[in-house]
Amino acid sequence: MAKKQRFRDTKRGNNTKITSKEKKEKPTIPFAGNGIKAKAFLTDTFMLFMPIVYFVIYVVMGGLEGAGAERLLTWTYTLVPFLTILTIFMFKDEGRTPGARAQKLKVINFQTLEKPSLFEIIFRNFSFLLTLTIPFMWFVPFFRKDKRGLHDFLSGTCVIIDPKPPTDPVYKASKTGK
Repeated sequence: MAKKQRFRDTKRGNNTKITSKEKKEKPTIPFAGNGIKAKAFLTDTFMLFMPIVYFVIYVVMGGLEGAGAERLLTWTYTLVPFLTILTIFMFKDEGRTPGARAQKLKVINFQTLEKPSLFEIIFRNFSFLLTLTIPFMWFVPFFRKDKRGLHDFLSGTCVIIDPKPPTDPVYKASKTGK
């Protein structure tokens, strides 16, 4: 078994070779930054959440007065469909929501680097609500190299930049000018 290379050995020119058994290569994961994740979240919010909010306030609750009187019920009627739609998108589209697809992001299982299971997606989305209710947890991703939040730790997932984004004919047409 070869000795590990040290700085002094390298400086003196006594280079020892490190075998592949000694190297423990970790796969490099292209973690998504906080800015691009925020763009994807805002896209999902305005594309999916806002129409649900307007529908619940004006159709289901009968206007702002009814929604103001029953705030908990209003939030329940908006968050449950929103999280259900996000879960369906993430499960059917390999861990992508419309915002993540637009930013070329993907949610994967942190251990297997594959698509997360349905339970992991559901747990991630509901634990995201928990993360939103604890203000100091909002800043956790800013202090970590892998940019994972509390909901990612609890569900065992992470958000990456998709190395092979899906082909989108609309995106291709806009790039070619046709």
